[in-house]
Amino acid sequence: MRTAKTVSITLPPDLLIKAQELATREHRTMSELFREALRRYMSADTQWERLLIRTRAKGRSLDIKNENDVERLSDEYRRDKGR
Repeated sequence: MRTAKTVSITLPPDLLIKAQELATREHRTMSELFREALRRYMSADTQWERLLIRTRAKGRSLDIKNENDVERLSDEYRRDKGR
């Protein structure tokens, strides 16, 4: 029983040529190349979301409300570091 499904995509000719060249260089099929690209894209999105969650939490803990607060904290850090 086949568990994979076939998907058609449309690419501009120049992007298709680059993808084919990359697949050839890496000894991959086009399917393998696009599966890996999709996995990386989805992983990067998840990593970005985790980074946003962490930085927003840190911002709340430092009571950062706007860019002026960031500038103030940066100035304080530089001043303290110079002591």
